[in-house]
Amino acid sequence: MNIINRAASILLLFVFFLAFFQNSVHGRPLLLSMSRPKPDDAALFARWLVSQSSWGVLNTIASDMGGAPFGNVVSFSDGLPDKGRGIPYFYLTTLDPTARNALKDQRSSFTISEYAIGTCGKKDPENPSCAKITLVGKLKVVTGDPKETSFAQTALFTKHPEMEGWPKGHDFQIYKLEIEEIFMINWFGGPKPLTVDQYLQAKMDSHTVIA
Repeated sequence: MNIINRAASILLLFVFFLAFFQNSVHGRPLLLSMSRPKPDDAALFARWLVSQSSWGVLNTIASDMGGAPFGNVVSFSDGLPDKGRGIPYFYLTTLDPTARNALKDQRSSFTISEYAIGTCGKKDPENPSCAKITLVGKLKVVTGDPKETSFAQTALFTKHPEMEGWPKGHDFQIYKLEIEEIFMINWFGGPKPLTVDQYLQAKMDSHTVIA
């Protein structure tokens, strides 16, 4: 009887972990700090998507490639958990083309997909109800404001602890994207009208949820 009970317990444990990882992206568990807003609240939804994400594709203009767009997967943060300000900050080195490109031409865009945080279920990433947002603006080094530098560094190192140990000799610096335009699709019918002011002024809820 004990053998049967142990076998049943192991089976239940296996089923639990199988279900757990089926609701994740490539084994990444879905532990979101805020619930998913309704798609019709564009500003709140955009802020939620940025705050819950940890990486995206940062696009710069590569002058050494004839002005072609150059996309690069990068980590980012817009603030401490549930205290994001909506402005993405990056920790970049000029050993990488993205930072070098930005120092020559600040025009940039940053794209994030909801698929990466695991809340799209079985939908294809291109499905309009699996949200995507592109922030367009200028990619600049954060300098001159000690408070902003401290905020950005804390935001980045909190979300990405590994960054703090990256080689000092690689000349990593904090960059931010000064947003000028926003393109977001989170439902059928085309992109949501959304101004930068609406986006930055949106107030996010602080209740906790496990998706």
